[in-house]
Amino acid sequence: MTDLNQGGQRHADAETTAAAAVVDLLTTRAAEGSRPGRRTDQARLVLLIEGGSSRGTFSSGMTLVIEERGLLDCFDAVYGSSAGALNAAWLLCRRAAHSISAWWDPEVMRRVIDPLRALRGRPIIDTRHLVYHVYEHVMPMGFTDILDNAVTFHPLATNAQTGASTDLHSLLTDVPQLQLALRATTCLPVLAGRPVSLGTERYVDAGVSESVPIHTAIAQGATHIVALRTRRPEELVHPPSRLERRIVGGYLARHAPGALDAWMHRHERRADEERALAGHPAVLQIRPPADAPVIGRVERDPGVLRSAVECGRAVAAAALGGAAAGNVSSG
Repeated sequence: MTDLNQGGQRHADAETTAAAAVVDLLTTRAAEGSRPGRRTDQARLVLLIEGGSSRGTFSSGMTLVIEERGLLDCFDAVYGSSAGALNAAWLLCRRAAHSISAWWDPEVMRRVIDPLRALRGRPIIDTRHLVYHVYEHVMPMGFTDILDNAVTFHPLATNAQTGASTDLHSLLTDVPQLQLALRATTCLPVLAGRPVSLGTERYVDAGVSESVPIHTAIAQGATHIVALRTRRPEELVHPPSRLERRIVGGYLARHAPGALDAWMHRHERRADEERALAGHPAVLQIRPPADAPVIGRVERDPGVLRSAVECGRAVAAAALGGAAAGNVSSG
């Protein structure tokens, strides 16, 4: 028992040290007014935003804190999977506060997520309506601002033919391509319809292959990481059930055969992501606490969703301490 306690303490100490390294860098850059291309350090600080469909309400509240404190320019890149990529996009165009109510607005949510559409053979999640109507006319997204931002945007998706996690950054050449990338990263199998074509490939939801974009970020040289999580600490990903294998597995076999194996072994991939995060020497993970609201994949209850946004906002404010543009103390 003593060995177990000591092991747990060592893990906690390592986690605290890793988080402190990130907060120190973030605080220093904020105090200096550091900007991409004009750094005084050699670090590559990146923001990772986990996917999770409606659980993205948690990370939307977290990005709001980053925007409010003027910390975006302290990062060199922002990586997002699925709903995490949507929140990343709002942050990068500096409209996180402008868009926040979309997560609980009944009119928006009922039209974007409608389980009854399945009875008519249509996708439950309508990403076309979200990207081309909501993001253009209801709550306009600054697409050009995202493309022009010196903090680079890296939405991930899963290649339908190979199952590989793919960084779509190089394909973001104009607004229509960016819009397609937002649809590709959120193309949940079955729920959001057929794979999205972008460039010469077709893609499905990023979470099939990389729910937390940790491996992609490390491969691209990340030295310091802030990870905005949407799963509570005790939430585990389990192997697909028999029903899931029949419905989702069958769907992938027909429409995205390369992604089937990645999806079948999703629990192993998630465990690998957790190990990579835990083993990185400079990472700050911000995640919902154990008593956070339980959010289903297609949750539409405005009260539940709004409480999740506020929960994310609160935990991010606490985790970032006094880090803010113009501040010199990490709190």
